[in-house]
Amino acid sequence: MTPFFTVLSIIYVIGIFLLAGSPFISKIATFNLFSLLHIPLYGILTVFLVFSFIPLPHRRSYAINQTNQRNQKNQIDQKDQTNRFLFAGLIALGVAVADEIHQAYIPGREASFTDVLLDAIGIALVLLLIHRIFRWKISSKPNHSLI
Repeated sequence: MTPFFTVLSIIYVIGIFLLAGSPFISKIATFNLFSLLHIPLYGILTVFLVFSFIPLPHRRSYAINQTNQRNQKNQIDQKDQTNRFLFAGLIALGVAVADEIHQAYIPGREASFTDVLLDAIGIALVLLLIHRIFRWKISSKPNHSLI
């Protein structure tokens, strides 16, 4: 786990819950047609969560691991990486559902299934984008053999 992104994720989630009933959010709501701000809000959370669970590609240990044992190890790493992507997405979706339940108890706010769907769209878009970037970075690296 990457401590920086883990702490950033925790702070972001706390901010989502603390700001849910604030006057600032009420003012933004007038500009938030169709609740479309949910997409980038949970997209950002998903980015933080993904980088909490997956080593960054530019790290030396990640690069060495990818070039040293390309065949079998790479297949295991890709499966592990996919599981970590899914785990990050499920956590973000869980936060989205918890946020809507929390909003049901805040005066002047209401829970909405549409908001959860928009959150899920933001999460899915970010996961797809980051997954493609990771696959592109891995496939574009030259295959160095240690002969």
